Amino acid sequence: MPDSQAALNGYCPVAYFVADGPLMGSAEFASTHNGNTYHLVSADAKGMFDANPDKYVPAYDGACAFGMSIGENFPIDPTNYKVVNDRLFLFLKNDETDALELWNKENEADTIAKADGNFSS
Repeated sequence: MPDSQAALNGYCPVAYFVADGPLMGSAEFASTHNGNTYHLVSADAKGMFDANPDKYVPAYDGACAFGMSIGENFPIDPTNYKVVNDRLFLFLKNDETDALELWNKENEADTIAKADGNFSS
């Protein structure tokens, strides 16, 4: 069950990189980084995250990467994602819009540069 209090709605940030896709984490293996609480899937994943959290946290503090590229802050669906050059990008997905599909139609390097330029942490 998604956890709206945890970053990524409770999904494990490490799983995006080491599993076949996003996995729901557990509060038992929680870690905090930059004011956000992340739920990890295991003690091993927690250890990996704690050793290098910047490697695993999503770009733009978890905001929709496509939205950020156009200067908007859209909510994300944590299961709609892409890893590019070891960076985790998350995207909006609802009945009307699949922002990952829109992202994939653009020049990715240019779109990342626009999103990076629009993001202020």
